Amino acid sequence: MSPPAPGTVDAPERVPGIAVVRDWRDRATGHAERADALTAVWRDARDRGTKHAVEDFLFTYYPTRVSHLRRWHAGVGAAVPVPRDDERHGWRWYRTTMLPDGEDGVTLDVPAFLADRGDAVRYVRALVGATAARPGTFGCFGLHEWAMVYRDAAAGRDHRHPLPLRLGHDGTDAVVESHRIGCSHIDAYRFFTPEAREANELRPTRERQVAMEQPGCLHANMDLYKWASKLGPAVPGELLLDSFELARDIRYTDMAASPYDVSADGVEPVAIETPEGKAEYVRRQRGFAARANALRHRLLEVCDALLAG
Repeated sequence: MSPPAPGTVDAPERVPGIAVVRDWRDRATGHAERADALTAVWRDARDRGTKHAVEDFLFTYYPTRVSHLRRWHAGVGAAVPVPRDDERHGWRWYRTTMLPDGEDGVTLDVPAFLADRGDAVRYVRALVGATAARPGTFGCFGLHEWAMVYRDAAAGRDHRHPLPLRLGHDGTDAVVESHRIGCSHIDAYRFFTPEAREANELRPTRERQVAMEQPGCLHANMDLYKWASKLGPAVPGELLLDSFELARDIRYTDMAASPYDVSADGVEPVAIETPEGKAEYVRRQRGFAARANALRHRLLEVCDALLAG
């Protein structure tokens, strides 16, 4: 006889070693409210039919859906007590389980999840673990955004965002030419202009990402939200929103330190072309790195729990 498909409720099975989350309704409600607060600015812009120069990135570069952010999961190794007619019994990668006191509940179906996402789990484990074990580099000053528009005007190209340049085209080019460019992140480097790619001291590639990612990089730290999303219901809801909130906070600094004028969105510039701006950028960068490494260790715990079966 074939085993029941994931999410069916025909054959509840007791799973040993599962932590029962009895206050899950309160957690789920608080989670949805927090998700709404974190996405309020972007949703307001969307509902008015306007673009948001800072926050749109979180919903375009990352495949963010507000409905997914609002959905709370207990995470791997946890179960919630719910009646047999609750929708959670049908959620993807969930299985019905019998709790210690005989109640029905749901928990992550680890074998089914690994069958579908095992390669992703192993990649996230390798990348996040390697990055967490490496010292951070704090001398890039956010010049990746400047390198993405370098010499655009001379080449007749439109720059990436429909925003004015704070120092103009010539001033922007001069900043790039007067600084060392040392970007280690492939998903920033691939957007460099051809002229700026040649100026970058490093040559990040997708194949070398695990070997090159470092915890001082703003984009590597924003990407923790992407990796948490890829682990789906294995990630506790609190960790998902902590990762999203970090990405949102970093994005504001990323654009504040960029060559763009984002004052229309209430963002004061971090003028990295000045000594004071550089100091402020590094101060924020170190704070983000500390927050990100704490999240990395939580993500590693999720990966290790999954791979332990």
